[in-house]
Amino acid sequence: MEDRSHKVLLALVMLFLFAVIVLQYVCPGTECQLLRLRALSPAAAADPYRAEDETPARFVPRFNFSAGDLLRRVDFNIKGDDLIVFLHIQKTGGTTFGRHLVRNIQLEQPCECRAGQKKCTCHRPGKRETWLFSRFSTGWSCGLHADWTELTNCVPSVVDSKKEVRLRPSRCRFLLFSVSTMGYADIYGFMDVLLRADGHTGLNTLPSSPLGRNFYYITILRDPVSRYLSEWRHVQRGATWKASLHVCDGRSPTTEELPSCYTGDDWSGCSLQEFMDCPYNLANNRQVRMLSDLSLVGCYNLSVMPEEQRNKVLLDSAKENLKRMAFFGLTEFQRKTQYLFEKTFNMNFISPFTQYNSTRASSVEIDEQTQQRIEALNFLDMELYDYAKDLFLQRYQYMRQKEHQEARRKRQEQRKILRAKQARLREQGENSS
Repeated sequence: MEDRSHKVLLALVMLFLFAVIVLQYVCPGTECQLLRLRALSPAAAADPYRAEDETPARFVPRFNFSAGDLLRRVDFNIKGDDLIVFLHIQKTGGTTFGRHLVRNIQLEQPCECRAGQKKCTCHRPGKRETWLFSRFSTGWSCGLHADWTELTNCVPSVVDSKKEVRLRPSRCRFLLFSVSTMGYADIYGFMDVLLRADGHTGLNTLPSSPLGRNFYYITILRDPVSRYLSEWRHVQRGATWKASLHVCDGRSPTTEELPSCYTGDDWSGCSLQEFMDCPYNLANNRQVRMLSDLSLVGCYNLSVMPEEQRNKVLLDSAKENLKRMAFFGLTEFQRKTQYLFEKTFNMNFISPFTQYNSTRASSVEIDEQTQQRIEALNFLDMELYDYAKDLFLQRYQYMRQKEHQEARRKRQEQRKILRAKQARLREQGENSS
């Protein structure tokens, strides 16, 4: 019995060696060897983005998006005038992502980050100007945690003011003067028409600089309940964000328009109940407020329109702005966030993102009633996040399909090259014989 098993094993070994010899004879080149190594490699079969985050077992899209909404590949010119603008929403993991942008991207000229300093110098190759507008590169140049309304009005003037006035075309100087009495919404539409007439695209870059510079806005969102609890813990430890300007339509809100939730220097030590009970708390629906165009609803003046109408306008505006952004990521999907950013901007990170499932917010135990109360206080954020999550996962799925199609096309081209090479070898063998 033992001899028989030895013979079977020997036969299998001989068969394997014979197959290897035949394959080497049929396809002696390195191309076949590379194909065999890829097929046998475990890394080829493993999906690095699977099981790294809270990916649903079976994702079923809820919203209908066009191919243009899903495909995100921008021609970001880091050596030219294009600028990435990071809209940092409190307690969404934006600090971690912001550090990735200045410390973890493969660049021809990496950002210069010195020990003990929060800001890094991120210059374009061979130039003395930045390609990144963020907390860790330019500081809070438009105010602490500036929202979409503030950034889109502030960033162009801040960046373009650093250019020599003599370099500005006279037509642009005239435009700045002629639209000074128009509303912001009118300015955006007017600039969009002008830029399109000049051959620029309005997708993902509006509002653009009058100098033709493209601004690519990006942001990070987070599950509203987790974000809300994280902000409460942060405020409880003494955070106030008093330096935030909340500029809208050229001015900051009055104390009557935006009352304070506390009377002292800060709100440290406040309980979750106190945090939820304040009707002026900007933590409520913060993500919608920071992503919408507040000028559409009269900024912080709540008497401009009925509350229900105001909420609808804000939510619709936040959804539209988010969809048109060049990129947005989700805290709960770190590896997919990294993947989509790399594919969108054709910029690769040095080390992979890490999914942290344990945070200060996750350590807070709340009962079902409190959970429902937080969801009710953030009902706009809840709807926005459902929309964002669906769009995010559809984009990821779409980009992965595109990647697989491209890989399949390359494999087909390799097979054609191999078949042509084999045909030439057979022809040469027949001619020589």
